[in-house]
Amino acid sequence: MRQPSDQHAPRRDGRPADALRPVRFMRGFTGSSPGSVLIQLGRTRVLCTASIVPDVPAWRAESGAGWITAEYEMLPGSTGQRRPRSRNRLDGRTVEIQRLIGRSLRAAADLDQLGPHTIYLDCDVLEADGGTRTAAITGAWVALHDALRCGQAQGLWPQGVLRHQVAAVSAGLVGGRVLVDLDYAEDSAAEVDGNFVMLDDGRWIEVQTTAEAGPFDDAQLREMLEAARRGITQLFELQRRSLDQAPLHAYEPDRQ
Repeated sequence: MRQPSDQHAPRRDGRPADALRPVRFMRGFTGSSPGSVLIQLGRTRVLCTASIVPDVPAWRAESGAGWITAEYEMLPGSTGQRRPRSRNRLDGRTVEIQRLIGRSLRAAADLDQLGPHTIYLDCDVLEADGGTRTAAITGAWVALHDALRCGQAQGLWPQGVLRHQVAAVSAGLVGGRVLVDLDYAEDSAAEVDGNFVMLDDGRWIEVQTTAEAGPFDDAQLREMLEAARRGITQLFELQRRSLDQAPLHAYEPDRQ
């Protein structure tokens, strides 16, 4: 593993090693969904919408419990070269990310109280500069929060379906030092790349850490975990602040 020349040297964009990119949540980005948010993480932008469907998958019907699932897509103009639309033919990366988003958000909710309803979280990447899956999870939680509050107001379920906050961040080894919230250039150069998802009680939902250019040791893994924990703690605070702000648009349930 390469050793850095200076552990405290600023990154390409001037950030310290443990700093997030500028984060912004725009709640109520659309008025057609009970929950919607545009999350900006540096130059990465993901639109997360939450829709309520009064049904559950057939295999779930007899349980009496609800379901939360996710879809993820990188739109054609989200990267420098046009990405073709999936047209329902998803690649392995997309399937993996959809499953990660879904299980992350399910861990935050009491599905038994949700009753016979499915909440679909659609995460569409408008612009990608690294961290799209972690931004999708962090933004989708805000959209889910608002959709659950809307359903509660309509009498679809009781208060308390949402039990936890959930947020995610990337961390990795670049030039031999631990960086948090990698942009695309850093991610491409990383010797070790990881994605970390955590609940607000400190328990981990997902730790995905891969050696891209040589193995890493226990000490480096612990350092990445702690860096990710500090970054996610900041994201929790930013999520909470976003809930105190008025949405851009009010939800219009009868909009066609």
